[in-house]
Amino acid sequence: MKLGIRHRTRYRYRRPVTVQPHRLLAVPRCGAELRLDEFILDAGPDTAIAWSDDVFGNRIATIDFTGDRREIAIDASIVVELDAPAWPLFAIAVEAHRYPFPYDEDDRADLGALAGPASGEADSVAAFARGFVAAEPTDTLALLKDLNAGMLPRVAYRPREEEGTQSPAETLALGSGSCRDIAALFIACARGLGFGARAVSGYLHDPDQATGGQGSTHAWAEVFLPGAGWIAFDPTHGRVGDAHLIPVAVARENRQIMPLTGRYAGSADDLLGMDVDVTVTAMAGAG
Repeated sequence: MKLGIRHRTRYRYRRPVTVQPHRLLAVPRCGAELRLDEFILDAGPDTAIAWSDDVFGNRIATIDFTGDRREIAIDASIVVELDAPAWPLFAIAVEAHRYPFPYDEDDRADLGALAGPASGEADSVAAFARGFVAAEPTDTLALLKDLNAGMLPRVAYRPREEEGTQSPAETLALGSGSCRDIAALFIACARGLGFGARAVSGYLHDPDQATGGQGSTHAWAEVFLPGAGWIAFDPTHGRVGDAHLIPVAVARENRQIMPLTGRYAGSADDLLGMDVDVTVTAMAGAG
């Protein structure tokens, strides 16, 4: 399926301000099931764009703005081909079929902070995660699917305009959260059970969405299983696998992979508003 993605962000200021460099994450992470056909980035006149990769291999655009201005607009136009199956099969190594299992020495070292519970993680999160373990040993993939499907019965999806991510304990206590909050809770639970897990940000293609171009920015999780590698879990929609998902960036935490971050020199009330417009559409003639 060929998909067209348009991601436009506009900031408006009360008076001309000095805009400091902005960090943009928008280039999809390609693989066997996702290919990038086109990427065009337009940040307007009097700007310079420098490219780099972070420690996770995410492609980062750093945008510098020349001169004071009352408005900036950053526009990314993307075309990808997504061939991920709706019902994927995962070639999990035999030794990892049953939970619990140990990662080998190299995997454990390389996963590092992505595996195991975070220091100071709340007891409520650990207890919630353990509630999905019906017996030991148990089927590994079935356990993770149960955990993925078990988020929404406990935590209602609630769009949030505020920046940042709720702590997993806060999301549990409130019983609601955005996609990034729900993904963070899933990741904390998976790590608490001993799995290597990481945060993912990118785009969602939702052909059932009535308005808005069949898509949006989105946050989900990936869990590392020997043999199969990184498997996508989208607890906001109860889905497993990469179908409908276009990953842009991965990291230890959501705060490391916000689509656009940056500052300006001025007072807080100088910012009149920020508008984000994202569309993801199947292109004409695409299968």
